[in-house]
Amino acid sequence: MVASIEYIEEVIAAFNAATEANLRTPTRQGNTIILGPDDAEEVMITADLHGHRRNFNSIRRLAALDSHPGRHLVMQEVCHGGPTYPANGGCMSHTLLEDVARLKAKYPERVHFLLSNHELAELTDYPILKNRRMLNLLFRLGMQEAYGPAAEKVRQAYMPFIRSCPLGVRLPGEILVCHSAPPAADFSKLDYSIFDRELAPEDLLEHRAVFEMLWGRDYRAENARAFAKGVRAKVLIHGHEPCPEGFAVPNDVQIILDCCGEKAAYVVLSTREKPTQEQIVKQIKLLD
Repeated sequence: MVASIEYIEEVIAAFNAATEANLRTPTRQGNTIILGPDDAEEVMITADLHGHRRNFNSIRRLAALDSHPGRHLVMQEVCHGGPTYPANGGCMSHTLLEDVARLKAKYPERVHFLLSNHELAELTDYPILKNRRMLNLLFRLGMQEAYGPAAEKVRQAYMPFIRSCPLGVRLPGEILVCHSAPPAADFSKLDYSIFDRELAPEDLLEHRAVFEMLWGRDYRAENARAFAKGVRAKVLIHGHEPCPEGFAVPNDVQIILDCCGEKAAYVVLSTREKPTQEQIVKQIKLLD
């Protein structure tokens, strides 16, 4: 059953408010959220959800933002995956993106949704084929099932929100949370200014800096160290890579969290501490 006009208008309004909140987040510098003790008491860091509604609900419950006014929440990558509509097989993950927008609108200074490769694919119409299924097409079929003739109008409200999402969150102790790291950072030049300046349309294209960073899966220690040096970090916390145990530590710089499986990991860090990679790993927990 197609959503009512009132509901469609509410969804569009939520994205408009979330886009404005992204652009006006007071702790944002360029495309990076910079959090210290004066901005937040602690930060809950999560990772890819890919339509996993139960894990999304667990994150909201554990974050308990109403009960913890000094807590910030970092989320990333909800598009593509999870349940489908029975009628046409369309992907229902668009509903998670809508709920993320509502969270950002409700907590404009404390919820930070990072730009990730699957949201970038929706923004740029970059095709993703997985298990012989075109994920972009399934995503739009899901929207068509939910919104009927208004699907494209709703989708156009998604685009400014995705485009306005930050690339990273920086925490005390030279910790950078971002979706992934680019390949071959140890012997190629990356435009690190993407973290500090307004992005141009060409920055989002295939094999440009943003694309390379969001799609990268080069977990060599040399690569991680080079990227960390380029972004002035000692510890990198990523999503992007599936982790059967909920998290992984591929080298002495990176930590990977994953929230789209049965074992889903998160970590809550105090902004009054400057933990090492080893100390952060010891604080990682699994969603209930």
